This record gives sequence, C-alpha cells and structure tokens, in this order.
Amino acid sequence: MISPEERTQLAKVLRKQWPSETMKASEYETFLEYCEQIEVKEGEVIADIGEVGEALYFVIEGEIALVTGSTINEIEVGRIRTGELMGEMSFFDRKPRQVRLKAVTSRDRLLKLSRPMYRRLRIEHPYIAVNLLEYAIISLDHLFRRASEDVSNLSHYLFASGKH
Repeated sequence: MISPEERTQLAKVLRKQWPSETMKASEYETFLEYCEQIEVKEGEVIADIGEVGEALYFVIEGEIALVTGSTINEIEVGRIRTGELMGEMSFFDRKPRQVRLKAVTSRDRLLKLSRPMYRRLRIEHPYIAVNLLEYAIISLDHLFRRASEDVSNLSHYLFASGKH
C-alpha cells in the first residue's frame, strides 16, 4: 500500500509523466489508491514471454528493456522509459507476451495496477479509467514510433547505399 505522503509525491510525478488537460491532482491521488509501488533491480524479470498480462505497469523511475529469445541468448528489441506505461498489450488483449520485461537500471520504480484493481477503477472512477486508456494509447504510440524509426534506420542502412 502506498502511504498518503508517498501518494501526494507520486501524484506530482504522475502529473508530469501522464499529462491530462482535465484531470485534477486529487484524481491522480485517487488513481494511486488502486496501485502498488514496486522496485526492481537490474536484470530482474518483471513479466516473461508466454505469460498473459495481469497488470499494467507505469515506469516512475528507470528504464525497462523489452527482450526476446532465451534467457541465455537475449536480444533487446526496445525500451520503456520513465513516464511510460508497459504491459498494456497483453493486459488488454489477453494474449501471451511476445517479449520479456526486464529491469535495466540498478533501481527501477514502478506502479503496478492489477486487473482486479483496474476493474474496480473502471466502475468506481470511470473518468480516471478513460484517461488511463488514452495514456495507454499514447504509450503504445511512443513505442510504435520508436520501433518504426529503428526499422526505417535499418532499412536506410541496408538499402540506401545502393548495394543489395
């Protein structure tokens, strides 16, 4: 459980990371009543390939790597940065994860919103839930744009020189 003092501080952080033109400070604090704060250490797996997402995670501090492959031969395919949401694809479509979510820095701080708490939030505070969905779309957009840029850069590297 997040203490009232921590909730006030985290609400300030969320307002910067999850900007909404219409949400009030008190609504961010209300949202935090549904969350659990967790800390993960470098290399720790938050969610693994093949699991169905039962929680959404907000990166409050640090970075999380998206990796694929075996634990012995991992390949990083992306990063989730401070201020972004992660785990939303598997959470909403209930399909197994295609990537492993792995802590990158020595101290990554996350907010975890479990499925049961999300269900309560939707019923008890639908306005906050709608804003959360908009934030999920924006986070997915950021990830997609970074991946598209990476693919574009790779394609340019491979094919722009005219050598095939």
